Amino acid sequence: MNAANTAPAALPVSFEFFPPKTPEGIEKLRTVRQQLYALQPQFCSVTYGAGGSTQDGTLQAVQSILDEGQQGASHFTCVGASRDSVREKLALFQSIGVRRLVALRGDLPSGYGSMGEFRYAADLVAFIRAETGDRFHLEVAAYPEMHPQARSPEADLQAFAAKVRAGADSAITQYFFNADAYSRFVDETRRLGLNIPIVPGIMPITGSTQLMRFSDACGAEIPRWIRLRLSGFGDDSASIRAFGLDVVSRLCEQLVAAGAPGLHFYTMNQSTATLAICQRLGR
Repeated sequence: MNAANTAPAALPVSFEFFPPKTPEGIEKLRTVRQQLYALQPQFCSVTYGAGGSTQDGTLQAVQSILDEGQQGASHFTCVGASRDSVREKLALFQSIGVRRLVALRGDLPSGYGSMGEFRYAADLVAFIRAETGDRFHLEVAAYPEMHPQARSPEADLQAFAAKVRAGADSAITQYFFNADAYSRFVDETRRLGLNIPIVPGIMPITGSTQLMRFSDACGAEIPRWIRLRLSGFGDDSASIRAFGLDVVSRLCEQLVAAGAPGLHFYTMNQSTATLAICQRLGR
């Protein structure tokens, strides 16, 4: 079946970037963004380092996206933060025109002695709602294959439910390569009466070593058959990219067929693979 005949042209897409650390990286990302804007993204988000360690770079990247006429969303982590510091950052986001936040617990940076005044992402969502009402569209994270630190699948599902009930507008999932995991997770949330859009996060496969490292760290399962195929290609980067394009495009087809409300691409500050996948999907 041809993917271009199965995916609606209006399928919403969004992109995640990370803040560059060098002038060359900033210029490269500017070019990448311009290439991806051709897909008319719903929004573009920028990650936030542990404890807000990339705050300046994140804000600069979000400001650039806004200046380019796109909707820019900032990741916003709360671990190690105080209510006053969060209140100040919310005012800053509002002042530069940010209207969408990705509210996360985040990781405690090395050397921090305290989790701060927010223990969970649900606490952050509730605080933002109490402080700012509906001024921000709040995205939260979802884990179809379970958060790596969760005690159990049920505990993880209840943690997600707490974020939704605290006021989240929509969710973006951790990336995965098993469409059934997404469908099962969505079904479980609906049974709890949680009806916000849950957008699958998509990781293009452009290499082997980095993908394995990321996946091991974040708990994303790479099916054995994909691992074996990637290992079999060795250093043949062209074959890895071609295989990755087939695998991820097919995954996206399955997700769209299952009713996914959009696709959120973890671009890794690259455009080629995401553009190729979206072309396969008829965008």
